[in-house]
Amino acid sequence: MTRWVATGALSLLIAGAAMAQEVEYAVGAEAFEGYFAAAEDPAGLVLIIHDWDGLNGYERQRADMIADFGYDAFALDVFGAGNRPDTREGRVEATRAVLGDRERLRALVLAGLDAARDQSEADRAVIMGYCFGGTVALALARTGEAEDVAGYASFHGNFPDGPDWPDETPPLLVMHGGIDQNPGMQDLAQFVEEAEAAGLTYDVEIYSGADHAFTVFGGDRYQERADARSWQSFQHFLEDVFQGDAS
Repeated sequence: MTRWVATGALSLLIAGAAMAQEVEYAVGAEAFEGYFAAAEDPAGLVLIIHDWDGLNGYERQRADMIADFGYDAFALDVFGAGNRPDTREGRVEATRAVLGDRERLRALVLAGLDAARDQSEADRAVIMGYCFGGTVALALARTGEAEDVAGYASFHGNFPDGPDWPDETPPLLVMHGGIDQNPGMQDLAQFVEEAEAAGLTYDVEIYSGADHAFTVFGGDRYQERADARSWQSFQHFLEDVFQGDAS
C-alpha cells in the first residue's frame, strides 16, 4: 500500500505545474520512503535508484530536473525508512546488506517500480541510477523481470555479473568516466563484449578526465562538462526510447 505524505510546504514547485512529494510505501512488513516528482503532462516515467548513501537531496534534485523536462520521476528506497548512512562505514554496511541478497534487492526495486506506478499515469518506465544505483539498474536489466520498461541507464555504475542477457532486453545507456578505476576500462570493455555477444542495443559514453561520481554536485570528483554532457545524453535517450526510436 502506498500513500502520499506531505512534507514542508506540501509540494515543491520547480517549473510549470510540476509537483513533488514524499511517498511512504511498504514492502511486506518493512517501511520505505520514496520521492515522487510529477510532470505536468508526462511523456513517461523514470525510476531513480539511489547511490550508496541512500535516497537523499541529490536524488530528489534529479527527480525534480526530470519532471522539469516532461517525465514523472520516482526515487525509490532500498535501504528502508530512516536508513540514510552518513559515514563510509555505514554506507559499506548498507550496500553489502542489500547486495548480499540479490533476490531481496530485486524484489525491493520491483516494489519501488510498483510504488512509482501507483503515482503515475505513464505506461512505460526507464530505470536509471547513480553508482550503486546504476549497478542495480543493470543487474535488474539482466534478469528481464521488470515489465513495460523502455530502457535502462547507468551513470558511473559498475557492471554486475548475472544470468545471460534476455533476448528482449530494452536499450541500455552507460555513461562512464575516462579515468574511473571503479569500475575501470577493462570492466567496461568486458561489458561491451558481452553486450555485443548478446546482440543488445546499447550506447556507451566515456568522458575525458572524469572520475567516478562525476555527476555528484559539490563532490570532490564532480566534473561539470561530463555532468552536462551525460545529462543531455540521458534526455536524448528518454526521448528516443519513449518514442520507440532507440536503435
